[in-house]
Amino acid sequence: MDPHTICAASGEEDCGALSRTRRRRKGITSASLSAMDQITIEFILPTTPKNGLSPHTTLLEVPGNWTVEQVKAQVWLRAVASNFSPDFYHKFSPDHCILLYMKKGTLCEIYDKHQVFQTLDCIRYWRALKKDVGRISLVFRPPQQDEALRYQRFLNQLIGYDVTDVSNVHDDELEFTRRKLLTPRRNELQERDPRLYAVDPWLTDRPLRDHLLSKVMNGHLLVVIHIFTTSQTIKVSIDSTPEQVLASVFAKTANKRALVGIPDDVCESDFVLRVCGRYEYLYGDRPLQDFSWIRRCLKNGEEIHLVLEKLPDTDLDQVQKEDWAQVDDCTGVAGTHEQLTIDEKDHERVFTISMWDCNRKFRVKVLGIDIPLLPRNPDLTVYIEASIFHGQQLLAQERTTSKPFMEEVLWNTWLEFDIKIRDLPKGARLNLQVGSKVTHKTRLQYYVNLLLVDHRSLLRQGEFVLHMWKIPEKGEESSSSVNADKLTSATNPDKASSMAVAVSLDKYCYPVVLPKKDSGEPGGERGQREMPNHLRKQFEAILAKDPLHPLSPEDKELLWHFRHECMRHPRAYPKLLASVRWGRQEDVQAAHAMLERSSAWDSSGLDVGLALQMLDCNYSDAQVRSMAVRKLETLGGDDVLRYLLQLVQAVKFEPYHDSALVRFLLKRALRSKRIGHFLFWFLRSEIVQSLHYQQRYAVLLEAYLRGCGDAMLTDFHKQVEVTEALQKVTREMKAMLADKYDVSSQVVFQLRQTLEALQSSGLPQTFRVPYDPGLRAGTLMIEQCKVMASKKRPLWLQFKRADPSSLSSDPIGIIFKDGDDLRQDMLILQILLIMESIWETESLDLYLLPYGCISTGNRIGMIEIVKDAATIANIQQSVVGSRGAFKDEILNQWLRDKCVNEDRFQQAVERFLYSCGGYCVATYVLGIGDRHNDNIMITESGNLFHIDFGHILGNYKSFMGISKEWVPFVLTPDFLYVMGTAGKKSSPHFQKFQDVCVKAYLALRHHTNQLIILFSMMLMTGMPQLTSKEDIDYIREALTVGRSEEEAERHLLEQIEICREKGWMVQINWFVHLVLGIKQGVEKRST
Repeated sequence: MDPHTICAASGEEDCGALSRTRRRRKGITSASLSAMDQITIEFILPTTPKNGLSPHTTLLEVPGNWTVEQVKAQVWLRAVASNFSPDFYHKFSPDHCILLYMKKGTLCEIYDKHQVFQTLDCIRYWRALKKDVGRISLVFRPPQQDEALRYQRFLNQLIGYDVTDVSNVHDDELEFTRRKLLTPRRNELQERDPRLYAVDPWLTDRPLRDHLLSKVMNGHLLVVIHIFTTSQTIKVSIDSTPEQVLASVFAKTANKRALVGIPDDVCESDFVLRVCGRYEYLYGDRPLQDFSWIRRCLKNGEEIHLVLEKLPDTDLDQVQKEDWAQVDDCTGVAGTHEQLTIDEKDHERVFTISMWDCNRKFRVKVLGIDIPLLPRNPDLTVYIEASIFHGQQLLAQERTTSKPFMEEVLWNTWLEFDIKIRDLPKGARLNLQVGSKVTHKTRLQYYVNLLLVDHRSLLRQGEFVLHMWKIPEKGEESSSSVNADKLTSATNPDKASSMAVAVSLDKYCYPVVLPKKDSGEPGGERGQREMPNHLRKQFEAILAKDPLHPLSPEDKELLWHFRHECMRHPRAYPKLLASVRWGRQEDVQAAHAMLERSSAWDSSGLDVGLALQMLDCNYSDAQVRSMAVRKLETLGGDDVLRYLLQLVQAVKFEPYHDSALVRFLLKRALRSKRIGHFLFWFLRSEIVQSLHYQQRYAVLLEAYLRGCGDAMLTDFHKQVEVTEALQKVTREMKAMLADKYDVSSQVVFQLRQTLEALQSSGLPQTFRVPYDPGLRAGTLMIEQCKVMASKKRPLWLQFKRADPSSLSSDPIGIIFKDGDDLRQDMLILQILLIMESIWETESLDLYLLPYGCISTGNRIGMIEIVKDAATIANIQQSVVGSRGAFKDEILNQWLRDKCVNEDRFQQAVERFLYSCGGYCVATYVLGIGDRHNDNIMITESGNLFHIDFGHILGNYKSFMGISKEWVPFVLTPDFLYVMGTAGKKSSPHFQKFQDVCVKAYLALRHHTNQLIILFSMMLMTGMPQLTSKEDIDYIREALTVGRSEEEAERHLLEQIEICREKGWMVQINWFVHLVLGIKQGVEKRST
């Protein structure tokens, strides 16, 4: 019998007939006994007898299918009936108390009042211990202490959002997740090695490639160890561990400890090696060659300088004690269908209903909409389009009739969908959109989502008033993020002026629960069929298609029909899972059963692109996403950092706040201060820029901050202080300049006065640099600070180095920008790092220079000033003014002037050749446009690099409708001159340049899918240049997808020839840029 017949409280069914129906049902059978098990619990009550020492207790036989709320009520009634402290039990209610139990010495709270008792973790725990009687304490809910409230306010300030504010939620998911994330946090803190966390060595799991190995002398390194005021140079093997290096140092200084300042009562285990000038440590049992700093020194040909110092004080990483009890590990877990089904059960003992018993079609009653301010057009009519989505898959859709648009529009009508309630998957969202119609033009104006199954696996019931988001017009600032925003289940916090829609869902006498998985796979035989040979070629062709290629209905049918064959090939998983009909419960069960039984995924090698693909917006199923995260667990810390930007964005695609991905990010951040540092800034930046996901990111950030330790909290507080102070200064300078273009000396004087006052009135004396946590900046060097002349008036700031062990006297240069969204620059710089790692696997070192850049808030951020570097424009202008754009020899002469001898010059030319090749290929593949001589730079050692990535993926600038990009990438006559060639002539250097470009290009082609996935995951971030799949199509074309290696090589060489032929056109463009004084992006960093 359909449970609607027995428990619908709205609709046609009569709830009063429930008792008559129950008598006609069968009694308890042996099949249902397990669901009705009695559990004996001794409850320790919150009251004590007069003149007694021990609290009241009561023994209760609890039916396994009672909810926690029912159990609390029964205990309360038993206490009242027993006349225990009647004043207390009449004054208060069960909601004033919480349920606690002990597990392995830890106090745990039974938190979810809707959970069925037999699914609780404590029940499983007691059964494992073969306890006949469990013990639960009913404790009066403790008030929050003043200290805890102050701490929460401090955390909220760091987060940039009040996580305790529940004024804009329609359920308790926010608080529920805050409590649930306590468990993984505590587990991680219990396992955390305090010493390892304090020093946080930055390691890489990648093998040392030939191009770096060739720079090692017979497998040994020379390391300079600084000991107080002296230094020792020692020769060590690249396979030596830091402990072995320390042992060598102590052996070498054994007879002169007093001389070097090492006390006699200490040994090497009391010390650690730190990089001079950086808060980066070499520690642990890994060989030196695995440390990122050692590899950086090898790559750049730099000496390795380390300082010997005492181990950091682990007490500085102390974590604030929390008032919360740990919540039950199984909080939010539903029972199985067998436990929840009403079939063959006495309905007097049914208290929850399985959704899989609900065979009626899902429906929603649209009551009406209300808007405070009417649009101006009086002829406007409106309708509501209601859709049910799972990920991006449309499961069902209906719409209302159109009505004239007034302040209040009422429909009061049911919309019935072509999907049964039993088939609604977890993560399914009801998408409501208000559309408008004038004459024959229709447009969707507002939207909001409601998850139909909540975070507890309960079917939504009753009435909801949902405040809607406005769909931005094309060209509006928020239009670029609308794709991601439309997935949010958050409602508009601006209740005063937003459109509101009122809907009603069917109500039931009991909770309706989506069960946990059932055993067995329905329809398994058909899925087990062997694939005939004539279909195998079609199957392989489907798998070979790149991630952007849409699957046809026939493709999906073939993949699903032979799903067991697909399960043998992990690369088929994304396409197979995209073929699942998530609106059919049988198919979902079959997919889950296959994923659980398959060992191919876990036994296969790590393919990061494949795992990331299953975390994009197309996959909402928790089991699928958990499987992807499980594979990412094997990533080293260095790789987690490499993909952190995409992983943070992927959190938007989770249906619920708590997820395997959120827990993965939390755990890895709590293990590594470096990962935690960047997670903090990535999350904080999103919290202030993305209203739609504020709560989700804030919950994750709070969970991290509660476990990162006092030292990190102090560092974050200082960084936030500095950022907020500098933003205020920048805005003052902008207001002074208004519409003026030139920055006068008066403005610079005013800036310096303001910074002087700021520094003397409490600006932190030291702080970690947000884009590079290994660096600590000290006080401002006021006389070297200025306002830059570019459009957004960024500040050019120079800070002293705060680390006394620094061997460099160069300041730390930071450009502080207000008014630009730096997330697109961050993405390109991150992709450049990934390209660099791809090339390293081919032993190619192309000297990319992905400088530091980080968004620290809403359109604010910091950019690293690269030292000893100049823009090409500055170099050209410095000799003959704007005519320098046509002087091919100027760049070559500048480079020669910067080199002390011919050997250095030849090394600089070599570095120029490789770096130019790297950036030519990278800018071509990424479609980076607006390449003028003010956003291409070169260091004095010959390292060419690009800056300012405002135009990507072929979205090029135009002037009066004519594209300003005349060449595939920048390879001008002055660049060729450095390589010893001109015109059509060749040279050994130019030939080498071509070879380097071809190798780099072909290497990237082998990772096409990974690059496509990385960009597609950023489609939803709000970058104006990255809003549709058509934008990413550029990469497919640039990498000549579908063509042979020979064709690809020929294609790239053709692009190089086009650049040589049209180089003069670029020179004209650069000349005009110099003459007109066009200043764009990050301008003239070297001045």
